[in-house]
Amino acid sequence: MNVEARLFSLPAIFFFSAATVYGLLSHWEVVGVVCIALTGALATMIGLYFRILAHRFGERPEDDSNAEIDDSAGEQGVYAPWSWWPFVVALAAACGFTALAVGWWLMVPAGIIAVIGLVGWVFEFSRGQHAH
Repeated sequence: MNVEARLFSLPAIFFFSAATVYGLLSHWEVVGVVCIALTGALATMIGLYFRILAHRFGERPEDDSNAEIDDSAGEQGVYAPWSWWPFVVALAAACGFTALAVGWWLMVPAGIIAVIGLVGWVFEFSRGQHAH
């Protein structure tokens, strides 16, 4: 994760520098400086998250320049191809974007559908506390 951490740390430095230069050239126009600085803060947060993951999980085969292709063989995670919950979340997103054109009242059912879809997706593999 070290490569990813650096990948987001360098733009953070750029955006903070750009916010300073923009502020100096625009006589500290508030909206532009804040937006550019918040973009730098977002890149900083993502970079720090990847640094924490790199510290927690250590070196990966992707971080080693001498690694072989089969070093990363094996299980990479869990994916449920039979799950319908991503479709429910996509339906909620479609309703939310439709609300921009039709009316804001459509955002309420979109939010309800989104909560139902996200809860179903998160707890899809949960079998309870005492499952065997």
